[in-house]
Amino acid sequence: MDRRQFFGDSVSGTVIRLVLLSIVVGIVFSALGITPFNIVERLQLLVRRIADLGFDAFHWAFQYFLLGAVVVVPIWLIMRLVKRDPKA
Repeated sequence: MDRRQFFGDSVSGTVIRLVLLSIVVGIVFSALGITPFNIVERLQLLVRRIADLGFDAFHWAFQYFLLGAVVVVPIWLIMRLVKRDPKA
């Protein structure tokens, strides 16, 4: 990949546009009270909450599995024993 494909027509023009856009975004974030450390903290919190949701869902499903297995497995076992072929 050559630099024209990566940067577009002019490397210096692209760099200048990126610098100006970064300054504008920085001003907006500063007005909103957002700092780089705040962004990192929020991303960590997001990942932690998503992981907690996943583990909570697993915990929820496992509780219902155990509750159902207490009834289903003994009934299945009894049905298998009753339907056993006496010839075997």
